[in-house]
Amino acid sequence: MPLIPKSHPRAKSLLIREKLVNGFDNGLVAKEGLLAQGRGEAFDYLLGEKTGKAAKQAIQAAAAQLLLAKIPVISVNGNITALCPKQIVKLSKQTKAKLEVNLFYTNKKRQQAIIKTLKKNGAGEILGTRLASSTKLSGIDSARRIVDKNGIFAADVVVVPLEDGDRTIALRKAGKTVITFDLNPLSRTSQTASITIVDNVTRAIDLLIDESKKLSKKNRRILQKIVNDFDNKKNLAENIIQIKNYLTRRARVA
Repeated sequence: MPLIPKSHPRAKSLLIREKLVNGFDNGLVAKEGLLAQGRGEAFDYLLGEKTGKAAKQAIQAAAAQLLLAKIPVISVNGNITALCPKQIVKLSKQTKAKLEVNLFYTNKKRQQAIIKTLKKNGAGEILGTRLASSTKLSGIDSARRIVDKNGIFAADVVVVPLEDGDRTIALRKAGKTVITFDLNPLSRTSQTASITIVDNVTRAIDLLIDESKKLSKKNRRILQKIVNDFDNKKNLAENIIQIKNYLTRRARVA
């Protein structure tokens, strides 16, 4: 990985790009995943590249929802594995959520590369590769319709970081609570999910892990109140206002 000086004004962004390029070189990330990262980065600029108040509220609700879940599952793709494999494994252990590989541009080689990386970072069982336990999620035509009977198909709560809108809609229609990370508050995924964390996953996931640990000491009544008080549509609107306010401030500076 090229040496990026910490003093570089775009150091964090460049490091994220390098992780994805490295992930592509190692067979984790599809070419299309690199394009998706560029779109997300553009929205991160509009958010001021920081975790806002609305995102923190969504993170708290997501943590509470995961702790309340009977069968929580974290859906894993190549981008999230390239960006934060250690944190994904840590979140799964903290919330007792299963890990399942689910890819849009799928092939065995990529699946195995993702599994190898997750296991290297401490993961135990990883679902999504056994034909004998696979089934289909209705309402979607892509390869992502193939899910594990004991994982996403059985789950009541599914975390889908860096997701495509079609599957989010299908999961909601299947009666599942969907938690997502999405920098674009206007996307189909953001608008359809139960809880949308409008933030860069590389920032938000550590906060979600910490919040899950903190809330694990609370009783279910308190956790349920946090979830009940959260309004995803209202939260998304607050994120859009955050973007508007940030752009207004920048326009004044200019």
